[in-house]
Amino acid sequence: MTATPTTPPPEGCIDTQVLDHVLLIGINRPAKRNGWTPRMFRELAEAYTRLDDDPALRVGVLHAFGDHFTAGLDLPAVAEYMKRGEKAIPAGLVEPHDYGLPGYRRRSKPMVVAVKGICFTVGIELMLGADIVVAADNCRFSQMEVQRGIMATGGATLRMAERAGLGNAMLHLLTADEFGSAEAFRLNFVQKVVPAGEELDAALRIAQRIAAQAPLAVVATRLNVVKAIEQGPAAAVADFIPVQQRLANSEDAAEGVRSFVERRPSRFSGR
Repeated sequence: MTATPTTPPPEGCIDTQVLDHVLLIGINRPAKRNGWTPRMFRELAEAYTRLDDDPALRVGVLHAFGDHFTAGLDLPAVAEYMKRGEKAIPAGLVEPHDYGLPGYRRRSKPMVVAVKGICFTVGIELMLGADIVVAADNCRFSQMEVQRGIMATGGATLRMAERAGLGNAMLHLLTADEFGSAEAFRLNFVQKVVPAGEELDAALRIAQRIAAQAPLAVVATRLNVVKAIEQGPAAAVADFIPVQQRLANSEDAAEGVRSFVERRPSRFSGR
């Protein structure tokens, strides 16, 4: 598909488009290789919050306009926030990196990301904070904060080691080197690699497949996996019986049984 962007202001913006139950979230500052500004961070958080709060939306797809996903932070635009120890995202919204920062909400619904071209710093952290990543085969990745005298604080120090092991995380975090899609796939940073130009369609197909499943069960499954990673298997296991009981008493579970008996596709309502 071809998403149509609005004409962005100089500081960029985030465009959204609804396709059935999927919310497309587009990074829109291609003239600056989608370098991130405070406005863009705020609007991204607002889009993630919209996804979680709208019962008609079931899955998000984060993508970018132009040739590149993002060249990273627009440092002159965000440096003062860093010096003051502040976030550009207003408190109370869903924080897109989703690592449990106090004062912000955690995302509950699935997020699929389509990356292409340059994907530096915050771009890697946003994709690692999502659930499923489709990468174009022309991607160039780099977590280069140490080159700028700062530290990656969007989740890379947590998730690179979680996905790829300590040594692989240190290799890329401490050298600020550049690596491609094949290496990102080897390290479990991305789940699929496709020819450049096909990444958004591939991500949308995955999102639409997720959106066709029972929404309550999708959210519960995602949250249980996240709990197992962050709090350990015992915490996730403790939720098995009460969560399953709640799901089994939902309208969607009844529809699942009916569709099984009637041998037809399920029509889930999210209730």
